[in-house]
Amino acid sequence: MESRNNRYVSGGSYGRPRAPKEDKLEMIFGSRPILEAMLAGKVLEKIFLLRGAKSTTTDEIISEAKKLDVPVVTVPVEKLNNLTRKNHQGAVAFISPIRYMPLDEIVTSLFEKGKDPLLLILDRVTDVRNFGSIARNAECMGVDAIVIPSRGGAQINADAMKTSAGALNLVPVCREPNLKETIDYLKDYGVQIVACTEKTEDNLTDGKVEMVGPTAILMGSEEDGISPEYLKRADARVRIPLMGQISSLNVSVATGIILYEAMSQRLREAK
Repeated sequence: MESRNNRYVSGGSYGRPRAPKEDKLEMIFGSRPILEAMLAGKVLEKIFLLRGAKSTTTDEIISEAKKLDVPVVTVPVEKLNNLTRKNHQGAVAFISPIRYMPLDEIVTSLFEKGKDPLLLILDRVTDVRNFGSIARNAECMGVDAIVIPSRGGAQINADAMKTSAGALNLVPVCREPNLKETIDYLKDYGVQIVACTEKTEDNLTDGKVEMVGPTAILMGSEEDGISPEYLKRADARVRIPLMGQISSLNVSVATGIILYEAMSQRLREAK
């Protein structure tokens, strides 16, 4: 949640998020190998291309990456040289340790099975260890899928996989190019959006917000909380009440708290 000092109250960071560690992912060098990897079905986490470089292969990479929602970043040669001392030929890509799943197929399948989805949407959670811990919480609390943006979120690397304690191999992760459209899609499908934010008077413990039906819980970034355009689309807002002098919680802790409440409500409903 967002606090007065712009930290994530009841779900925020204990400091500035660390940059993702890109060196802990398997890399591919060269534009042709990167294009062939995508065409062969390899899941890429991110692609770095030399700024200003022009070639038919580069254009093909950008086109294919757009189809697959793979982030492409144009960078100076110094960035590429820092990533690898090998002959990168102006292009470096990172292979994802997981395979992303299509959200629409997951939601449709859950409804067909007669199950009320419990989804988790992460808006710009950038710290890889926070993300791994959140995934672990999600798996333990019965979350059906984690939704992340194609750009601006944590890179899923070895640190995230380790912190998740294997959860990232168990909980489907959906990488979406436009969270606004994703939220609208879920709302149209009958899924209520519950935002964890300081910008409300409703405490999570008041029991005013029921999460036994189809629900997507929306959590914001470590620094800024939930983006205003997403927050205004929420069907309900809840805050986590705090009694101590420190006005914020780590985002993974806050996520665990609200997911536990959702799980508790569902367990009571099932009795």
